[in-house]
Amino acid sequence: MAPLLPEKVRLILSITPIILRYIFTLLGQRIQATIHKYTFHQTPNPKQVVVLGGSFAGLVLARRLAESLPSGYKAVVIEKNSHFNYVFNFPRYSVVEGRESKAFIPYEGVFSSAPKGISEIVQGEVVGISETHVTLMTGEKVEFEYLAIATGAKQPVPARLLSSERDGGCKELRELQEKIKKARRIGIIGGGAVGVQLAGDISTFHSKDGKSEKEIVLVHSRDRLLNNFGERLGLYVEEKMKKLGVEVVLGERPVIGSEGREELVFGDGRRERFDLIIPCVGQTPNSSILNSFSPSSISNSSGRILVSSTLQVQNSEKSDGGVFKHVFALGDVAETSGPKMARAGMMQAEIVRDNIAGLIAGKEKGLKEYKPMAMEGALKLSLGKNELAMFMQDENGSDYLFPAKGGNVDLEVERAWKMFGANFPKK
Repeated sequence: MAPLLPEKVRLILSITPIILRYIFTLLGQRIQATIHKYTFHQTPNPKQVVVLGGSFAGLVLARRLAESLPSGYKAVVIEKNSHFNYVFNFPRYSVVEGRESKAFIPYEGVFSSAPKGISEIVQGEVVGISETHVTLMTGEKVEFEYLAIATGAKQPVPARLLSSERDGGCKELRELQEKIKKARRIGIIGGGAVGVQLAGDISTFHSKDGKSEKEIVLVHSRDRLLNNFGERLGLYVEEKMKKLGVEVVLGERPVIGSEGREELVFGDGRRERFDLIIPCVGQTPNSSILNSFSPSSISNSSGRILVSSTLQVQNSEKSDGGVFKHVFALGDVAETSGPKMARAGMMQAEIVRDNIAGLIAGKEKGLKEYKPMAMEGALKLSLGKNELAMFMQDENGSDYLFPAKGGNVDLEVERAWKMFGANFPKK
């Protein structure tokens, strides 16, 4: 334990000022929200601030707007899913049976601290955007004064699910549970956080006398696992995977065999058969809704939405500063210098909220700029049933790695239920 002490001290010294600043900011927000609840007055035909997407970035933004918009304005969230999808637990609930419904959090309590009439959640899918309104798949048009796009990114199951309803999502997870239970040899493609967590969970939840009952092969295209994080974490996790009985194959980008055959074809031509192959690779930003409105706002290289430092959507054809002043993008769909992680999206939400408030007040200059902080990229990674690793990389390149034992089978989902004003089901 002693060798870790200096590292812990360095971490404490690094994050204490940030935590203190966050606590005071949060306290100020709570005071402001309480005052706002009693001073806001509902008006007929309010101007609308529309938020596309009800995941971490979009929902935090919408709630903060609902706690601070002036009278005469309303926050509207448009989200295709019936419930908040707590995607961090999808890998775990793809393995562990009977708990999958806990990954779907009702939206009803999100705005409990906001005044009546200042917010609305619309379940629907946006298919088009104009300067003044968005169009839903049903044909309905929703007008806006300001628009924030937080539509995230697509990923294969189990990182994301196909169904937009809770029951359908639970069914997808149960189907994967059954496939994993029946399979003896499982191939997982992708050594990012989802692939690593899934491999660890399958190994430890399907084990007997401390030994995995499954033969698991984790294939990653890069020279180390978790290559978007520090080298030390990748090497540590690789060693942990091997101890759990997971075979790690690096530097390979295999092709899945023809339909109906669970087979991987590797670069040297060899073929390996599996009972089940689970792809855990690739993020496709949900930016296509801008195709007809402003195609030049989409990055040719990443597919993400190009934004300024103020998170306003860029457009090369706009002469007025090259941005849509009333349209913002944040979270995984936005091309920023920050990590593509929930914490970063939540920090960006506060920047967007501040800037919308400034524009409503007539302050077009001096808008806040998004500058990523080290904590936004911090990672808490489960490594099977009873182990985890916490990792953070500082702006100066220093990193902090803390292994830990224990853990809750439901991970952090109970905190998320509380965060969004819902009562966590104990059973």
